Amino acid sequence: MVHFRDGMWLPAEDMGVEYAEEVYETTPRADGKGLSLLCPTKKIRGRGDTLNTSAVTLDINAEADGIISVEATHWAGALNKGPHFELFPDGRPDVQTSITKGDKGTTLTSGSVAATVDPNTFEIRFHSADGAKRLTSLQTRSVGLAYNPAPSSAMQTGDMRNFKHYMFTQTNLAVGETVHGLGERFGAFNKVGQSITLWNADGGTSSDQAYKNVSFWLSNKGYGIFIDTPAKVELEVGSERCTRVQTAVEGQRLKWYIIYGPSPKEVLQRYSILTGKPGSVPSWSYGLWLTTSFTTDYDQETVQSFLEGMKARGSPVEVFHYDCFWMKAFTWTSFVFDDERFPDPKGQIAKLKESGLCKKVCVWINPYIAQRGAAFAEAAEKGYLLKRKNGDIWQWDLWQAGMGLVDFTNPDAVTWYVENLNKLFDQGVDSIKTDFGERIPTLDVEWHDKTVDPAKMHNYYAFIYNKIVYEALQARYGKNEAVLYARTACAGAQRFPLQWGGDCESTPEAMAESVRGGLGLGLSGFSFWSCDIGGFEGYPPPWIYKRWVAMGLLCSHSRLHGSSSYRVPWVMDDDDQSEEGCSRTLAKWTALKSRLMPYLFAEAQKSVEQGLPLSLRAVLLEFPEDPTSWFLDRQFMVGPNLLAAPVFEESGEVEFYLPKGKWTSYFTGEVRDGPGWFTEKHGFGTLPLYVRENTVLVLGSDKVVGAVYDYTEDVEVRLYQVREGAKASLVDTEGNEVGVLEVGSDGKLKDVSLLKGTFTVKEL
Repeated sequence: MVHFRDGMWLPAEDMGVEYAEEVYETTPRADGKGLSLLCPTKKIRGRGDTLNTSAVTLDINAEADGIISVEATHWAGALNKGPHFELFPDGRPDVQTSITKGDKGTTLTSGSVAATVDPNTFEIRFHSADGAKRLTSLQTRSVGLAYNPAPSSAMQTGDMRNFKHYMFTQTNLAVGETVHGLGERFGAFNKVGQSITLWNADGGTSSDQAYKNVSFWLSNKGYGIFIDTPAKVELEVGSERCTRVQTAVEGQRLKWYIIYGPSPKEVLQRYSILTGKPGSVPSWSYGLWLTTSFTTDYDQETVQSFLEGMKARGSPVEVFHYDCFWMKAFTWTSFVFDDERFPDPKGQIAKLKESGLCKKVCVWINPYIAQRGAAFAEAAEKGYLLKRKNGDIWQWDLWQAGMGLVDFTNPDAVTWYVENLNKLFDQGVDSIKTDFGERIPTLDVEWHDKTVDPAKMHNYYAFIYNKIVYEALQARYGKNEAVLYARTACAGAQRFPLQWGGDCESTPEAMAESVRGGLGLGLSGFSFWSCDIGGFEGYPPPWIYKRWVAMGLLCSHSRLHGSSSYRVPWVMDDDDQSEEGCSRTLAKWTALKSRLMPYLFAEAQKSVEQGLPLSLRAVLLEFPEDPTSWFLDRQFMVGPNLLAAPVFEESGEVEFYLPKGKWTSYFTGEVRDGPGWFTEKHGFGTLPLYVRENTVLVLGSDKVVGAVYDYTEDVEVRLYQVREGAKASLVDTEGNEVGVLEVGSDGKLKDVSLLKGTFTVKEL
């Protein structure tokens, strides 16, 4: 971490820090959409003070309704190399802007949000356009630049080769303010008090590292901030300065956007306009996924036996996934099945689908090309791999012996990679697990595109990698038929779903880490998320496996996956066939998710449109006015109307919170009144799953199998303490709305003509 201060009074050792001390000059943009502030790093009391001093230029611009950008620049002549985030990918919306001067300073308004510059005190206040709600501010000594090491003379800065240069800002933290998001992070849910580095890393789920660093955070005070750089970002969230969030980057400029809500849902919706709405995923992807696991021993017969065993035990598999060893050892990624273990992959995949043992197939890849693999020689010869500055191919032995890295800034390399993917699609592969992509080198490398900065490519590689594969799937199968299982991400990667939580341990603590990670990613603009049910590392005892099954089947997507051990249920408990055994527990939760599909898939379409998480959805998104909701990290919403609390204790005891209102247990029908904390004890077939009052919940028949069926036929409609106007949308298996069920003044459904077959309506 980069620290600029040693406590309140001293600069950090070897750090030279210069703060913008005043707003010397305010210049409006000619088009009335921005202000440029000249901010010298010392007080200007006379003409002589304008000499031999640095200055920061602060550009404040109206970007869209509720969005204002702030850019702090020291030396504007420094190159601003790419890659850059793709902003407003669906087009920049028009916005009403104005610049006004008053007693309190100059105010720039961008739709519903405004920034007021007070040159007398160096304060830039961000607030609602009507002035009723204050968001945050840049106060005295909150903007500056820093050198490391500290130069003893300004003359030394004529040669910057031995200096690092940083830009930083410090936004104010209000009393009681909380900060959330910043990607999939596994530590404390509220980030206040934490030092956070946004730098993608392959570090598992039990450290401060993260696979998915997203430069966006959400405040409980009605706003969010997006930091517009894929480079390394150092954040001190109420840590180096307890009353501020410090954002620092190496370089000559720092740009971020403040996004007004006032509700957290509105913040996320505007963030999705800025960085892109989440992509849609097909209905079949919501069904149960099963994998070979990682280093386990498997072949064509193993796959067949797994799928037959799952079907026989009542948990049919929607998607089967072949992990790394579908290719021979030392060859990843070669795009070629191991012909000894899988002599006829195309034939086997076709038979699996024809027999109904699975509907779709997924395979594992990564962007690394092993020297031993069939793909390396061609990629090396044609210049498709990243090179060192001396012209050598960049290689190392971490992960795969002598592996290189695909240079996706080379259009020909992209074409070649997609051609190899298409060969897999020709064999019947429907989905791709885009694993890895975090360990992207920054030193002594040169990309094909000489305009990119290697330091920015480190995080941004995740965007390019997943975009290429996702769009290849779209090109083959259709716009809404593409689905990934991606481990790495950055801002904007929500456009290429879905993401999963990476390598977690098989412990209750790791399951709690995973919940925190999923909640954080959802608050960073991602709609869909999954985790390794049962935990990836280790051998889960039966009780952990079963509790994780319950949590995992309530995620938007659900996959059984392990490292050195299988995750089929019968190996967990010697094939215990009792109601509390692993097989029956998995069958129950798989069946429940199938029944929930009319609700889940309809809400998924809304989540995509609004930039919201489907599940895991933080409770704070539905109940932002409840202070407790901003601290709930052991429970989540499934869409807007279901609240789930996983069980982390072997005893089955669980403590959970219900916000204000009436809540009905999905399983028992018991009604509880919130707000309040409750304690329950559950067997393996249930957990606290509560339905919000005024909900119209549409369920598939208890006879449905899998995720894909007619969501209007033979359904059960439950009315939970409904009032006039309560609604439920119904969609088809393509996500198209086919109608709306609405409650009339008599508390009953107005029109049920869109329902088919034998349906029931229950009032609860």
